[in-house]
Amino acid sequence: MPGADGPHLFVVSGPSGAGKGTVVRGVLGQRPDVWLSVSATTRPARPGERHGIDYRFVSVPEFRAMRERGDLLESAEVYGNHYGTPRQPVDRALAQGRDVICELDVQGAVSVKRARPQAVLVFVEPPSLDDLFLRLRGRGTEDPPSLTKRMKAAYEEVKNKGLYDHIVVNDAIDKAVERLLLILDGTETRKGPHTQ
Repeated sequence: MPGADGPHLFVVSGPSGAGKGTVVRGVLGQRPDVWLSVSATTRPARPGERHGIDYRFVSVPEFRAMRERGDLLESAEVYGNHYGTPRQPVDRALAQGRDVICELDVQGAVSVKRARPQAVLVFVEPPSLDDLFLRLRGRGTEDPPSLTKRMKAAYEEVKNKGLYDHIVVNDAIDKAVERLLLILDGTETRKGPHTQ
């Protein structure tokens, strides 16, 4: 249920392995009225990913055309692939009175905040970078060079968490979900970028 001042656009970011997707799914399980934006990407689908559910998988020329037409709220190149947030579905959900969550990287969050200053930015982080390293290594999906690249990116992202309206430390999924629900409900006081 949107706050008294109408529906909001929430941008949830955090380093790869911080658990932001798990936290967002936990929120959606309790708040079916919240709409999750589905990003467009040029990267190939991973096993188990579904078009229109996990991502909107598009070709590079299709992505470029979307960007040139102004169909994307934000776009970025990450690890050699293009990602972007289709504008129309976000605007439609907000017009229907639904809160919207976009799960984006720091670069995307900054772009959205520039385009939509009223957007609420939430940074999900692990308790420490050591915990993050263990989570990423435990996934078993990264070779050592990829793991090193992701850890460097994570360090840079954590350095930018001061740009966010709220910070959620994901040391326990249930607590992190509860905290994000409070933020969505507007009952979490915005004390500045380092609210914990």
